[in-house]
Amino acid sequence: MAFSKLVKPETAGLIHLTVQRTERLSAHWIRVTLGGGEIEKFRAMGYDQWFRLFLPIGGDAGLERVPAKANRMFGYLKFLRIPDGERPVMRNYSVRAYRPATADAGAEIDVDFVLHGSAAEGTAGPASRWAETCAPGEHVLVIDEGLTFNPQRGVDRVLLIGDETALPAISSICASLPSSASGVAIIEVPSSEDALEFPRPAGVDVIWITRPHEFDPGLLALAALRDTMLPDGPFHAYAAGEQALASGVRKHLVGERGVDKNLVSFCGYWRIGAASPASKAAREAAAERLA
Repeated sequence: MAFSKLVKPETAGLIHLTVQRTERLSAHWIRVTLGGGEIEKFRAMGYDQWFRLFLPIGGDAGLERVPAKANRMFGYLKFLRIPDGERPVMRNYSVRAYRPATADAGAEIDVDFVLHGSAAEGTAGPASRWAETCAPGEHVLVIDEGLTFNPQRGVDRVLLIGDETALPAISSICASLPSSASGVAIIEVPSSEDALEFPRPAGVDVIWITRPHEFDPGLLALAALRDTMLPDGPFHAYAAGEQALASGVRKHLVGERGVDKNLVSFCGYWRIGAASPASKAAREAAAERLA
């Protein structure tokens, strides 16, 4: 039985939000909490819900010029017409956690950023630099993109694999699983300090892999998968992170271990040597080629 590759969100328009606070989690992680603005428009879906995040690198004026469908081909072309220096930086991020509004506080979204380089030393990329230096009250835009982890593929037995960029998604997936779920999560991180623990069902084991500097991201996680016993019975496999890792997991499971391709969700978040996120069209084209 075939399932949709992506679970679409209820709405996919621009949502204005503001920074509420930030928290340094480890050497390579910082959490930015968003809320205020039009947070009431956001519909939490759990699992690995992801979104386009527009950062005001050139000031708020650039945010006001972002077209309503900047995540689609023609909207993205309009987005690129915003002058350099004013055009916001667009990146893809997962919802690490969502807290609905209460009588005492508004709804909030936690977004965990992997830090590359240092803002103080001028070696950080634009998104990392913004995450390190942003202050409460700063404005951002988001466009919800829904889920790659399609729950219809199963939530009782799971195999979750990713590098550090997939840690927020894997953490959120585990928070959304039923307490009776079982399986394995293989997560590769650049240092033991970056192995951020997260709540999960008692039956889901985590294998942490610390990556030495000389290894490209994803290689050790894929190697660990080859030595990992798969869950008994049908299971939902999920792979995310560096592009070669995500596609490599899928090829290994389907081609070498006979897993039904319709039970595998995968997403290449980024590619070694490329700073910008792949367009949605490129991501879906890659998925089609591997189908």
